[in-house]
Amino acid sequence: MIPIPKGTKDMLPQDAYKWHYVESKAREVASLFGFREIRTPMFEHTELFTRGVGETTDIVTKEMYTFLDKGGRSMTLRPEGTAGVARAFIENGLAQQTLPMKAYYLASVFRYERPQNGRLREHHQFGVELYGSESPSADAEVIALADAFLRSVGLSSLTLNINSIGCRECRAKYNAALKEYIGANLAGMCAQCRDRFDRNPLRILDCKEEKCRVITAGAPKITDFLCEDCRAHFEGVQKQLSRQGIAFSVNPSIVRGLDYYTRTVFEFVSEDIGAQGTVCGGGRYNHLVEEVGGKPTPAVGFGLGLERLIMVLENTDALKAQPERTDVYLAALGDRAAEYVPVLAASLRAEGVKTEFDLMGRGLKAQMKYADKCDARFTVVIGDNELDRGAAALKDMASGESAECAFRDIAAKVKA
Repeated sequence: MIPIPKGTKDMLPQDAYKWHYVESKAREVASLFGFREIRTPMFEHTELFTRGVGETTDIVTKEMYTFLDKGGRSMTLRPEGTAGVARAFIENGLAQQTLPMKAYYLASVFRYERPQNGRLREHHQFGVELYGSESPSADAEVIALADAFLRSVGLSSLTLNINSIGCRECRAKYNAALKEYIGANLAGMCAQCRDRFDRNPLRILDCKEEKCRVITAGAPKITDFLCEDCRAHFEGVQKQLSRQGIAFSVNPSIVRGLDYYTRTVFEFVSEDIGAQGTVCGGGRYNHLVEEVGGKPTPAVGFGLGLERLIMVLENTDALKAQPERTDVYLAALGDRAAEYVPVLAASLRAEGVKTEFDLMGRGLKAQMKYADKCDARFTVVIGDNELDRGAAALKDMASGESAECAFRDIAAKVKA
């Protein structure tokens, strides 16, 4: 047997209903907020991610699945969804349409990292993107959408942490203060943090090494270095969230792991999945479109891992979804019935009735056991006598009651 690649997972038929549930909720809530679906390719030119996501990020330096195609071009399986949407925004002239552009995606993403709870090398994301608005209301709109979605699937015990990492100007002042602080402690930090020190010191705050986290816990707070415009913007976001009744905490340690973020960053955190507790993260990225070749365009959005979300829902018994049920199971007794049952099934399915029948040559007793496994709402046993009179007993499996029903009336009875 050839095993599944490490860090990937099969979605089995008996679990599909969980995915259908969260995906349908994502589409439903996104639509309520006026967001429409966008689909981008599974792979893009590698340069899109090195320019957009950032050369010093863990994604680019350690985690991307990159390969040369037959034309010798460097391609990468998408490690996140935002850069591809930015490319599509530019290439398809969406900036010339009415703004803001509000889009969402449900997509697989690929990162070569150590598999852990809810984080796989191929995983799936629900993400939203809002392009064209610098208003704090846009940030709050995206956060409100995430909050509404998480509540719609049954989560309520979540913590929303927000921060502002400022613009390029105030961040330059902060980087100087951060380097001064970290410089005195650099020898005790990991090799990656030492490498980031000159190239992108802000990324050091995102390090997960315990010895580095102990050092950065005493670092200056970026919120103390915000310029007047960034401070006003951050205050505006907080006011909008408060007015909408969305509880939050300001956490100056949040920087997110991607270089394109500016100003607002946020995370929804759960304590139900261990140390890696973030179930949704996002923020503002006003320079991303410009970085990948477009005109300066403000933008804000989030990404949310579906595997991790489903895990939290299961751990908290909050998953409201139920497995799909068969409406009617048609059991055939004899050769004549076995030939007729597929015809009757076809007519019932044409009327929207979920119908199953035996395909394995089972006896009647085994067919009824299979009907139980299908969680069939009704069963009908059809033999020669039933064929002759064009009717059979329709049994309600929940109550155990049976009633004579003409074949032509089964659909109406089941749907009543």
